[in-house]
Amino acid sequence: MLTDAGVPFTPMAAMVDEDSAKQALADLSPRDLADALAELKAVKIATQVPGALVLGSDSLVALADGTRLDKPVDRDDAARHLRAMSGGIHDLWSAAVIAENGRAVWRQVDRARLHVRPLGDAFINRYLDAEWPAIAGCVGCFRVEGPGVQLFNRVEGSHFTILGMPLLPVLAYLRERKVMPA
Repeated sequence: MLTDAGVPFTPMAAMVDEDSAKQALADLSPRDLADALAELKAVKIATQVPGALVLGSDSLVALADGTRLDKPVDRDDAARHLRAMSGGIHDLWSAAVIAENGRAVWRQVDRARLHVRPLGDAFINRYLDAEWPAIAGCVGCFRVEGPGVQLFNRVEGSHFTILGMPLLPVLAYLRERKVMPA
């Protein structure tokens, strides 16, 4: 997304233990957990690169009953996720945090509400035949910019949020900081 938007950046892996962080922060709402994980990533890198603006992001999917879905561990887990989402509405929370000199200086959390049509087992199997393992790293088991769009009968929210980051507010902050032309 950043490349397509013309944002200069250097990718760096934060190397945080997300599973441990999620366990430690288990009492947080899905919205607040996405925000905390994005901040954890951004601040960790910002302590290593003084003076740089560091963007961290994270996305979480929560079913209507509050169950959080993580990235699937294997194809069978992906099928379980898709069955759990079938015919329901879930929220996708995407957070972006910008840190500088080891502290968060800006943040945005956005929600998209995704209405999943009823999915039959035959569809799920064909879908996973086509999309696995490409969706292995995707929370919610879909790439909305590809065949994953077939899972939905309605989508509310920003396309960029669904892709994994509230991009328009990020761009606005970068213009405010004069990183991007106004």
